[in-house]
Amino acid sequence: MHDMQRLQAFKYELMPTGEQQRQMRRFAGSCRFVYNKALALQTERHERGAKKLGYAGLCKELTGWRNSTDTAWLADAPIHPLQQALKNLDRAYSNFFAKRADFPRFKKKGQSESFRYPDPKQIKLDQGSNRLFLPKLGWLRYRNSRDALGTVKNVTVSQSCGKWFVAIQTEREVEQPIPQGGAVGIDMGVARFATLSDSTFYAPLNSFKQHQDRLRKAQQSMSRKQKFSNNWKKEKARVQRIHSRIGNVRRDFLHKTSTAISQNHAMVCIEDLQVRNMSRSAAGTLDAPGKNVRAKSGLNKSILDQGWFEFRRQLDYKLAWNGGWLIAVPPQNTSRACPCCGHGSAANRQTQARFECVECGFEENADVVGAINVLRAGHARFACEVSGAVMPPAAGTHRSDSGSAPCRA
Repeated sequence: MHDMQRLQAFKYELMPTGEQQRQMRRFAGSCRFVYNKALALQTERHERGAKKLGYAGLCKELTGWRNSTDTAWLADAPIHPLQQALKNLDRAYSNFFAKRADFPRFKKKGQSESFRYPDPKQIKLDQGSNRLFLPKLGWLRYRNSRDALGTVKNVTVSQSCGKWFVAIQTEREVEQPIPQGGAVGIDMGVARFATLSDSTFYAPLNSFKQHQDRLRKAQQSMSRKQKFSNNWKKEKARVQRIHSRIGNVRRDFLHKTSTAISQNHAMVCIEDLQVRNMSRSAAGTLDAPGKNVRAKSGLNKSILDQGWFEFRRQLDYKLAWNGGWLIAVPPQNTSRACPCCGHGSAANRQTQARFECVECGFEENADVVGAINVLRAGHARFACEVSGAVMPPAAGTHRSDSGSAPCRA
């Protein structure tokens, strides 16, 4: 049994002094300024036909900005977080050209205020005394809720709703885990958050729906205040706290659910859902207005409230940590094909919740049927990955010209 390297982040709330809070705000502002200035420079070079500067070229520009009389205040911030901001921009450009992301956008004040120390030699972690040393900030106290395991690789400081947090990324060796349990298929939904092929299911939390009345009232109150006045800022902070609460509740639910599933199953098969397409507006255009716009808007809100993408992301790395596999399969016809005789028809699903095969009479909950078909498709895909064969048709399709492609989960 060989060991494997595990990268993991541990997040804690900081308890900074007033001076340290002011310094962190300045450092976050400096990193945002450097990112935006570099993005403006790259855009200007592109418009006049010049070649894009690489990371090394941007670092030379940063040295000039720190020595310039106009932006000499940049020298007050630690150099490595500023260089990390340039590295982030360079990665954003790479992702854009590789068609993995949109074109980089300018950062706004008050949104995602953060900065990273990438050099572990400059960081000191004293877990026994609940404190952390960072360049130009000194020793900071933090709420030590659990041990940070492994050697420190980097540290990211961020602000959310008036509080400061630190994420400590570590690396450590762990034994190659042996997966526990068998294979299971999952059908994602709104009425049921996740239904497993063994008929168990997880009820939806609907974090946003729980808090939307409070949020609406807070937003209405904020809209009545003079923009940027003290009362407006107080209401804005209230709105942010509610949003933070919604996100925290949702993340807690997703972590508990994904942990329970990943610890009890060696292979999890899940639908490869395109959430962006599923939650697209039905409003249409002036020339071609959409139908059932209000109903579709409510459905879109419910879909996004579930956090399907984040759930899949968590399942992916947690299964890897436990030695298991996550298999993504096409979702087409998984809820219409009979798992008993294989007949696929829209008539099989008389209602949203009930499945009854018109061919053989098999009856079951529609979400359970979907999960069973997902599991079968996952088994087929996994077998193809191992053998290097081409994928069979999706569940419920019986055409010989299905246009099969090599398997890729």
